[in-house]
Amino acid sequence: MKRLNIFIVSDSVGETGELVVKAAVSQFRPGLQDTSLKRFPHIETIDHVKEIVHLAKLQDAMILYTLVQKNMRSTLQKDCANQGVLSIDLMGPLMDTLEGYLNEIPFEEPGLVRKLDDDYFKKIEAIEFAVKYDDGRDPRGLLLADIVLVGVSRTSKTPLSQYLAHKRFKVANVPLVPEVEPPEELFKVNPTKCFGLVISPEKLNSIRKERLIALGLNDDASYAKLERIEVEIEHFNKVVSRIGCHVIDVTNRAVEETANVILNKIQ
Repeated sequence: MKRLNIFIVSDSVGETGELVVKAAVSQFRPGLQDTSLKRFPHIETIDHVKEIVHLAKLQDAMILYTLVQKNMRSTLQKDCANQGVLSIDLMGPLMDTLEGYLNEIPFEEPGLVRKLDDDYFKKIEAIEFAVKYDDGRDPRGLLLADIVLVGVSRTSKTPLSQYLAHKRFKVANVPLVPEVEPPEELFKVNPTKCFGLVISPEKLNSIRKERLIALGLNDDASYAKLERIEVEIEHFNKVVSRIGCHVIDVTNRAVEETANVILNKIQ
């Protein structure tokens, strides 16, 4: 069986090239027998390209490459032709076709796909964090969060947490109730990343009544009465004063507006 040496050359990490090589070679050698794959990641200079081609010549290896910069591809292709090294360009033909079809110039910036993937996973991680530490479920999350929200019931803590999570921020929120002592972790949080959400008693009264009706309950329950709401807001003021955090009036603000205020503060 003929020995097969393949160099995988990339200006990023080289995962794409390696996957393609393995998929193709496995059709001839399912266990990749007598096959050597060597990855050369983060190739950024012409000198690197020339050195790899020379090494491939010495080791009787073929080169498969995924380079986004046209001058790097051109250099590698010419050097391989001059030294009799077999080369396969995975990226160039497709990029050239897209450039002509779209009539646009490519960025030629290595690793853009990986950056997008990292960004996606950060968003998913932040969303899962917001769900896990929603509504004060686990106070340990307060010390791990990028942003902490506190407020009485129905001040949009949960939708705001999810909105900020989509911006890749890990958010925990805590409901404040006079009869329940806030978790001690709340007072260990850096005040600059903690935000109190306050709302006018009248607006909260209206929101809570609608909530009770939606649940099929009587709207004159204590939960929705102005007297009860004022007691809760008084408790809220005491807690946020103790924390020393910034307070945002969400009475006439959409979730997006409140989020922008928070982002401007922390950035």
